[in-house]
Amino acid sequence: MLVTVERDGPIAVVTLNRPEAMNALSRGLRAELATVMRALDGDEGIRAVVLTGAGTRAFTAGLDLKELGVDGLGAANATEAEANPVKAIEQCRKPVIGAINGVAITGGFEVALACDILIASENARFADTHARVGIMPGWGLSQKLSRMIGISRAKELSLTGNFLDAQTACAWGLVNRVVPADELLPAARQLATDIASIDSDKVQTYKRLIDDGYALPFGEAMALEQRQSTAANSRVSGAEVEARRRAVMERGRSQA
Repeated sequence: MLVTVERDGPIAVVTLNRPEAMNALSRGLRAELATVMRALDGDEGIRAVVLTGAGTRAFTAGLDLKELGVDGLGAANATEAEANPVKAIEQCRKPVIGAINGVAITGGFEVALACDILIASENARFADTHARVGIMPGWGLSQKLSRMIGISRAKELSLTGNFLDAQTACAWGLVNRVVPADELLPAARQLATDIASIDSDKVQTYKRLIDDGYALPFGEAMALEQRQSTAANSRVSGAEVEARRRAVMERGRSQA
């Protein structure tokens, strides 16, 4: 199997499984990923997803260059989920945590940016080599990266093709934290478990609100939040909020 799925209660760990090819995004892998993500999106028992790569060398090195030599660059601009792994991830309403275990290069970098939250192994490295190989990104990197780490840093990475190490990626705000390699999946699973402990509908609605608002100018995003907040909060009773507030306080005491 080119994509494996391990279910653990409300958590699914999805692994890109071509370690001998640095988990390169072949036609077959992209198609399997789309099938897997659709299935998890429709599985009411799954509340959060962890996405990682097999082995220790690579999260994914991007499109399979051997196939590109035969097929041309059509896959780089594909819009259907079966050929575009970013779309395959984005179509999943459940939060997706990227556990970046090794290099994420070019198209692989774009796949990482499709995740909602990134945690990196100390072995992780990121590189945008589009310009170096003479092509333009088509899966969102040129727009997403600058919004995450700032336009100047994004230009530095994209216009040099240089690698970014995990610790610098964390300092720049690209990843949330860096952990030892053997702690990567446990850390990602714990974060997924925390997310899964909240009502799934609330999590999915909040995720969509954040994403929709981030795509708008600030004023329009604030108006969007106001409209959705007014509609959603009018359906919640005071008793429900009070019960959940007490649960939140108890959880805070247990985490102190």
